[in-house]
Amino acid sequence: MSKLRKGYVQVYTGDGKGKTTAAFGLALRAIGKGLRVVVVQFMKAGPTWGEIRAAEMLGFDVVQVGLDHWVRKGEATDADRRAAGEGFAKARELVVSGAFDLVILDELMTSLFFELIALDDVLALMREKPSHVELVLTGRGAPDAVVAAADLVTEMRAVKHYFDKGVPAREGIEF
Repeated sequence: MSKLRKGYVQVYTGDGKGKTTAAFGLALRAIGKGLRVVVVQFMKAGPTWGEIRAAEMLGFDVVQVGLDHWVRKGEATDADRRAAGEGFAKARELVVSGAFDLVILDELMTSLFFELIALDDVLALMREKPSHVELVLTGRGAPDAVVAAADLVTEMRAVKHYFDKGVPAREGIEF
């Protein structure tokens, strides 16, 4: 039985840092209140990412789907699209099952941008989710149609970032 009477669709997008971090912060809060949480990560691979290890410690699953590399816009291969499609099918199964109170689809917007997943499929999933499921979609470049269909949209905007000074991603902070 879900603890949520009503679930909404949240989108965390924009070019700034913090979309995945915000989603995992919400997962942390939900776990702390006894909600059932699952995360599906698109376009990310590797069991050593900090959020993967933390999820294991807290007892919720992070399912990484797709291939273990980024693609360039317009250069997705059939294998890239097939793997993303299989991952989206798994994500859809988890959402519509109603078995989870909070489902986070991390980097799904990025998968849309790289043309790995069809926009119509994402919009259909947003409409089909059970009423008690909170659905969070993250990634840069959320299309206008997703923004319009969502209940909450937060845009992370880069004002200043140390990456611009050549600081590489740091373990425990960026991954």
